[in-house]
Amino acid sequence: MAGTRDERHDVVVVGAGAAGLACAADLVAAGLRVRLVEAEDTVGGRIRTDRVAGFTADRGFQVFNTSYPQVKRRLDLPGLFLRPFTPGVLVHTDAGRIRLADPTRRPRDGIGLLRGGRVAPRDVLAFGALSARALLAPASLLRARPDVTTRTALAEAGFSEDFVETVLRPFLSGVFLEDSLETSARFFHLVWRSMLRGTLCLPRDGIGAVPAQLAAGLPGAVLRTSSPVSALTSTGVVLGEEELPARAVVVATGAPAAARLLPGLRPPQGRTVTTLYHAVERSPLPEPTLLVDARRRFLNSCVLTEVQPGYAADGRALVSTSVLGAPTPAEEAAVLAALAEAYGTDTATWEPVHRVTVRDALPAMPPPLPLTRTTRIAPGRYACGDHRATGSLQGALASGAKAAREVLADLAP
Repeated sequence: MAGTRDERHDVVVVGAGAAGLACAADLVAAGLRVRLVEAEDTVGGRIRTDRVAGFTADRGFQVFNTSYPQVKRRLDLPGLFLRPFTPGVLVHTDAGRIRLADPTRRPRDGIGLLRGGRVAPRDVLAFGALSARALLAPASLLRARPDVTTRTALAEAGFSEDFVETVLRPFLSGVFLEDSLETSARFFHLVWRSMLRGTLCLPRDGIGAVPAQLAAGLPGAVLRTSSPVSALTSTGVVLGEEELPARAVVVATGAPAAARLLPGLRPPQGRTVTTLYHAVERSPLPEPTLLVDARRRFLNSCVLTEVQPGYAADGRALVSTSVLGAPTPAEEAAVLAALAEAYGTDTATWEPVHRVTVRDALPAMPPPLPLTRTTRIAPGRYACGDHRATGSLQGALASGAKAAREVLADLAP
């Protein structure tokens, strides 16, 4: 090691994703000397946007939920120039499409489910009752319920197995990035509540505009990008050939990197997802609605330019499709065939413009799921991120805020 910097910080935060940005902002606001270091050339972690041949392509399909408390607290929503998705989802089945909509915003679609004969009355009633409880019940009550799997919770709510398999499982697989509904029901109820209370949107400049706005609120001397941390020491962190000293270190990286820097940390298993982007001459679905497949050949698909037309600079449509894992070329061809069936169009002329695989895109969240964990790992050592809370932007921001509170408590005279 070449040497140690003369400057000493109160806290070094490692990783400028959502959790690290929130943590650094709160520590700076409290008057501490903070250095936020990021290995990549820009902020965001997994919340990134690529510009590819005139297209705006996020690092995996991502949506922005306006109802999250941390989002309301920290972000200038008008400054993101948000445009919404349809409050609902289309499910492609062998017998045609089923439209599942937010009953509080589109009650006619709920009535249409009942009149169409495609969905049993018990499932329409169960859907309405589930949504009413999620919308009206205090969040504390949802958190306090005994935790089971989402599959068990849906059965207890009165849904038929056919409705779960045909409609809810295909949709929720894309939300949780797992195919068996083994995710905590406690988390499911809170996600359902957030969808009903908020609006799912996309920023004009891609999801990367969210961490960019958070970073813009930091003083200029706080953030340092292209600065990978190779190790933690007893007095700080190692950056290349130098040591950056600090009274406390907060590791706000993804789960695998956090486990490398903090031996003994046991993060949850991660979920991997791949998103395929295709350019199409004409939109195959003229509405900003998520499309899922009852046979689960893909997680979800969406014409992004129906939400944000500026995602394609040349006037073509940009279609995003996500699948679990990292598909082979043969599996990608099968996905394209499934899309042709789901959209009812020929996909042979769709031009592939981008492909991104995100490993550890979400943490596994089986029951019983603690919705928050302490960030204290050892004296002067902290870890935050969605893997220490819940797999969402809200979880990451809240974990970063919790780390800041615990650091402040421990460093107080």
